[in-house]
Amino acid sequence: MAFYDPIADKVKKFTPAELKRLADTKLSDLVQQEVPRSRKRVLELEQRYPSAGVRERAQRLIDEKKHVASMVGGISGAFGLLGLPADLTVMAWLQLTLLVDLATLYKVNLKSERARNELLDLYGYTTGVGPVQRSSPRVLGKVAEVLLTKGGLQTLGRAMPLVSAPVTAYLNNQHIQKVGDHAVRFYEGFDKAHAKTKAASRKAS
Repeated sequence: MAFYDPIADKVKKFTPAELKRLADTKLSDLVQQEVPRSRKRVLELEQRYPSAGVRERAQRLIDEKKHVASMVGGISGAFGLLGLPADLTVMAWLQLTLLVDLATLYKVNLKSERARNELLDLYGYTTGVGPVQRSSPRVLGKVAEVLLTKGGLQTLGRAMPLVSAPVTAYLNNQHIQKVGDHAVRFYEGFDKAHAKTKAASRKAS
């Protein structure tokens, strides 16, 4: 059974003005805004599945974002063809929140500027936009463009089948899972290094 994720409610309440604000917000600011909410989500997950391993919890986070992504198609229904860029902006945002959740799950200290920069570098790599300008407010839009192109839809006119499909039917397994898999591999390495550090500190004490 999926755990309650307030992100789903937030997606339902997105308005065109809120989507524009989201697209105009710097990526680094979005990460910092999401950290406290992510901690609550991960804590709830750990309490709900106390016997689950970290890898299982990570997949549950990925699956939950897939579930939320399936709702994004409703935005297309509300705004028609012009809603497709909005869909992809929300998808880009969902991918970022997934990375924040997974980093939090693997006990990464996102208060650290270095850790945040690593997350943003990972975001650029996993989404295909390459190195990102952390201070730029247009990164989500660039990710949305990459998602559109990767779907073989270089123009909005060719995107009509996805609007009725909806768009997330294609994106769920392709992009959300890919971002999650890359993050898990990356942060599992961090987790092992963290465990070694803790073990070494215990021996020294």
